[in-house]
Amino acid sequence: MKKYSFLFLLAAGLGFSSCSEDFLTAVSPDQIVVEEYFKTEAKIYEALVAAYDPLQWPDWNGSEYNPALIITDMMGDDILVGGANASDNQGWHMMFNYNVNSERVVAGVWKCYYAGINRANNVMNFMQYVENISPEKEALYIAEAKVLRAYYYTYLWKMWGNIPYYTKNLDFPYLGQQYQADDVYAGIISDLDEAIAEGGLPMRADAVTYGRVTKAMAYMLYAEAVMYQKDQSRYPTALAYMNEIIGSGQYELYPDFGEIFEDKGEWCKESIWEINFRSEGAVRSWNGPLVSGGTCLPRLISPHSWVIGKDGLDSGWGFGPVRAEAYEMYEEGDSRRDGSVFDARNGSYNERYQNTGFWLKKYIARVGYADGQLADADLNWRNNLRIYRYAETLLNAAELIRLGAGAGDAEGYLTQVRERAGVDAIPATIDNIINERRLEFVGEGKRYWDLIRSGKAAATLRADSEGFRTNNWTESKKWLPIPQKEIDASQGTLKQNNY
Repeated sequence: MKKYSFLFLLAAGLGFSSCSEDFLTAVSPDQIVVEEYFKTEAKIYEALVAAYDPLQWPDWNGSEYNPALIITDMMGDDILVGGANASDNQGWHMMFNYNVNSERVVAGVWKCYYAGINRANNVMNFMQYVENISPEKEALYIAEAKVLRAYYYTYLWKMWGNIPYYTKNLDFPYLGQQYQADDVYAGIISDLDEAIAEGGLPMRADAVTYGRVTKAMAYMLYAEAVMYQKDQSRYPTALAYMNEIIGSGQYELYPDFGEIFEDKGEWCKESIWEINFRSEGAVRSWNGPLVSGGTCLPRLISPHSWVIGKDGLDSGWGFGPVRAEAYEMYEEGDSRRDGSVFDARNGSYNERYQNTGFWLKKYIARVGYADGQLADADLNWRNNLRIYRYAETLLNAAELIRLGAGAGDAEGYLTQVRERAGVDAIPATIDNIINERRLEFVGEGKRYWDLIRSGKAAATLRADSEGFRTNNWTESKKWLPIPQKEIDASQGTLKQNNY
């Protein structure tokens, strides 16, 4: 099938309890004993599918809009916040301006990704009850759960640093120990090491399993974490993983950059991992957003009151305008400019707050991309989120070589990316590689983290002449304040970040 749709209806909604040895003890008929429920492979597979579900939730989780890729890019230097005014999705504006507080920070990301961690833990905990599952399937499911747990923790670690970390779900009163950021990183790497070594993950998914974890996806997540941590001891392993992806022959650059983010580009040869969304038969609704379906991202970040059908586009709510500097940074003939950014200056639409005339084309609302949905069209766009692409593999390899991880053709890897874009080769210096990532990944959730890990954030993320951003980024802004509700519920076990 075209997309692997993650939907978990039964086990997630059931209450689990243990049987009493006293036969006189009444047991509610709607309670199911864990040991009995998870006896079959089919049931543990349900738990695995449940662990994938929260990947789709953050854009609208029932109380907040928190599309993880865009809100992190808004803290960078390419994407503004927009909307009606500075109070519209106020938390975004405060994060953008580095003056967010614990009451307005993106608590939905915290909530969604800890739900994912809880569900990934369930897979590993409940596996002990499964009968007649092959060793290969057991290893695969556990590996997928470990990589998913590492993915969720990586986002939380990068955003909040010192966070609760656990690999077995908490008992009442559900108070987890807060770990230092370095210890959380160690846990992420441990999960990835074990999943890669023991899980039998395929290098690439097939058409039936698009969206499931693969070895290449785990390799990319490993490189992301290691490079963000600046863990030089693991640079050679990260480079070896990038070289293994490159040498596998299973991935290649898609020739037309602009088409990567259209329907025809989903799960193309360049795609290493995407988060799936669908519109056909989608039932995601305002009253039930945590079900399988589409995303609201295109509606959020497209020009407000656009004339539907003009240029093949639909209307949006006017969040996420692209800075003019981001449009103008591309050299003549670079196909990534028009593939990444839509120039709406000659179009007719409602020019809202922070309007620049430029919009993120990669995830823009395209006519027909919500067709077939059965609930609320605003929430059910079928645009998959492209998380890892082969272009990043090449640029990771080039950067790691320049960082001294090992020998290799850094110039050749960078040149491949630039040739696809239609521009000339340049020296593969660290600065050029970081800048190339900016050109390649506008709006894909990479830039802000690149500026931090490369040491460029303090010099780059400063108050601007337009008055969009009035504060400067400093090292104290690296980790967001922990949501106040979590601090209050922790009974003193969580220490707030200094922001």
